[in-house]
Amino acid sequence: MSLENQINTKLKDAMKSKDKVALRSLRAIKAEILKDKTKEGGTGEVSEDNALKILTKMAKQRRDSLEIFKGQGREDLAVIEQEELTVLEQFLPKQMTEAEVTESLKGIIEKLNPGGPQDMGKVMGVAMKELSGKADGKIISSIVRNLLNN
Repeated sequence: MSLENQINTKLKDAMKSKDKVALRSLRAIKAEILKDKTKEGGTGEVSEDNALKILTKMAKQRRDSLEIFKGQGREDLAVIEQEELTVLEQFLPKQMTEAEVTESLKGIIEKLNPGGPQDMGKVMGVAMKELSGKADGKIISSIVRNLLNN
C-alpha cells in the first residue's frame, strides 16, 4: 500500500473514531501532498520518495517549533506540535541512532577516500542520498565534520 493510501486510510479511521489530533495532523499531511501533486509542472502524482520528503520536512518543522515553544514557555503550543509529530512519525522510517549513522558514514568515507575537511560537500552529497529520511541532516553534517577533521 502506498504512503498516500496509508494516510487516506488512517484519515478515514480518525474520522470514524473522532480522533481530533490524528484528524488535524493527517489533514495537514494530505494538504501538503495535494499541494505537491498540483504544483506547476507537476504530474498529478506524488512518488513515494517525494511523499517521504514531504513528511520528513513536516516532522522537522514540528521538531523546530517544539524547541522554540518549549524555550519560550508555551507548553500549550508545544503539546500541539508534539501530538502532530507523533502522528507524522508513524509514517516515517525508523530513525537511525547516532552510532548507526556514524558507522554508515565511516563506510561512505572509506569508499570516497576524501582528502580532508575540504571534501565535506562530496561526502555530504553521498551521505544525504543514502541516509535520506533515516537521519536528520544536522546530525549527519556534524558527524561528517567530526570524522573528516580527525
